[in-house]
Amino acid sequence: MENHASLAPAARMLGYAGLLPLIGCAAGLVLLPMHRVLLLDAGFGYAALIFSFLGGLWWGQGIARGKASPALFTIAVLPSLIAWGLMLLRLLGWTTEAALLVLGAAILLSPIVDLALARKQQSVNGWIALRLQLSTGLGALTLALALL
Repeated sequence: MENHASLAPAARMLGYAGLLPLIGCAAGLVLLPMHRVLLLDAGFGYAALIFSFLGGLWWGQGIARGKASPALFTIAVLPSLIAWGLMLLRLLGWTTEAALLVLGAAILLSPIVDLALARKQQSVNGWIALRLQLSTGLGALTLALALL
């Protein structure tokens, strides 16, 4: 449930700006195909970093709540562990495209945690909408990198 406090315009603008690195990687794949490996690696690294950041947000929300369940903290470390596991799988022979597909799907599913948290506490007006937009954008761009 969101309250009447509004999301700061800077948070919204900078949130959308956070999609620029993957937009740049996708554009680079089209315009500079000779740099495919570099662009896929850069896109994977950025998407994995942001996915890990989401886990940090959930961890922080759990700490702020004071009485968060151990399940929330377990869920909060999963993005970093998933990103790390995908990096290891890439080192063991998985293609970057395969890792991007899994990572993109995980990012698209991540708002489920935010929706569950929002049901248990009030959040800033516009937060869930922004999270859905940003996760859809980041997840779709991550999948696009895998498929381009």
